[in-house]
Amino acid sequence: MPANNHQQSILLVDDDLYSVNVTARVLDQLGYEKIGTAYNGKAALQKLLNDDITYDIIILDLNMPEMNGVELMGQVTGVGFKGSIILLSGEDKRMLETALSLAKSQNLDVLGALAKPPNCNMLSTLLDNFKPVSKDISIGFPQIPIAVEELKDGIIGTSSNQPLLFFQPKINMKTGEIVSVETLARWWSADRGVLGPGTFIPLAEEVGLIDELTNEIYLKAVIQFSEWAQQGWNLTASINISVNSFSKRKFCDYLVDIAQKYGVKSNQIILEVTETQAMTIAVACLEALMGMRLKRFCLSIDDFGTGNSSLAQLKDIPFTELKIDRAFVNGAATDASARAILETSINLARKLNMDIVAEGVETKEDWDLVDQLGCDYVQGFYCAKPMPNEEFVHFMDGWSGPH
Repeated sequence: MPANNHQQSILLVDDDLYSVNVTARVLDQLGYEKIGTAYNGKAALQKLLNDDITYDIIILDLNMPEMNGVELMGQVTGVGFKGSIILLSGEDKRMLETALSLAKSQNLDVLGALAKPPNCNMLSTLLDNFKPVSKDISIGFPQIPIAVEELKDGIIGTSSNQPLLFFQPKINMKTGEIVSVETLARWWSADRGVLGPGTFIPLAEEVGLIDELTNEIYLKAVIQFSEWAQQGWNLTASINISVNSFSKRKFCDYLVDIAQKYGVKSNQIILEVTETQAMTIAVACLEALMGMRLKRFCLSIDDFGTGNSSLAQLKDIPFTELKIDRAFVNGAATDASARAILETSINLARKLNMDIVAEGVETKEDWDLVDQLGCDYVQGFYCAKPMPNEEFVHFMDGWSGPH
């Protein structure tokens, strides 16, 4: 008899009948009773669409005829699947790691990957990590774009539409103290509530209003930093800036003037530029970035590892901070490929005398690894989610450490 009566429903997707039977027996031993089967990706999609049961977990083989596991992962959300995935395959370790990375890039909740046949204890551990939470990333932050008129009204600050700032703390790994925050742009709509960046930033770029929007977000951020300083909080703060904005002299002057107007020191402001933008930087932008450094603004290269940079280009740009993308941080303790990129990025930043920030630290295992490898700062859900100012103030008052 099963030792436990697990209520999660599981769909096994594998073209190998023997493998399906073995895995089903292991699940039965673990106490899972709600088990469905499909022998290829197309059959799995039909079951997800038509079965009365709502599947919580898919255990998925990669190599199948008609529709393989990789193709299936790209379509499951389209039929309403909001559960978790476990990869179970006879492919080599590198193939499994690549499939895991692909699934995560598609915002799928992947519990892990196992080689065939499944080890009972290892499969049990992965299944125990299942959390029945909504995977709808649009909840709270809908992604349907706003209208152009809403964007224009918000930039000039109407009461019903305007940019809204969220803040995510950055933690000093040596002291455990909150030393900085990243400013993240959201949108407040009186009709729709808080909206995510996908609803307004691409639109601003498309219609040529990105500079005006950036100015408004920067102004709000600097005012907020000034208020924190008056409360005795000695924080630095990061603000995301499109690299194209630096090609305009007036924009750089605006950054300097606003900081001076509100009494915020330039070395308390970190201007973040994403790597893919930075690597296509024009001479005019490089001159502007050099000018901002000479005025003691800090510069950060964001999402490092996701672009096509060369070491020579990175050397020539005056960044003071390197932020390693979450794809190479979260889960790197058990992902050899991600760990290799993480270690290489840390060593590179260290040799270039840059501060190192690990993004996407979501578990104690993530924290322990980046601590071991020598990161200076961490940012991620293990410590804190992004939050509006009022919530951030309460968080700061109660902060006692990441554990």
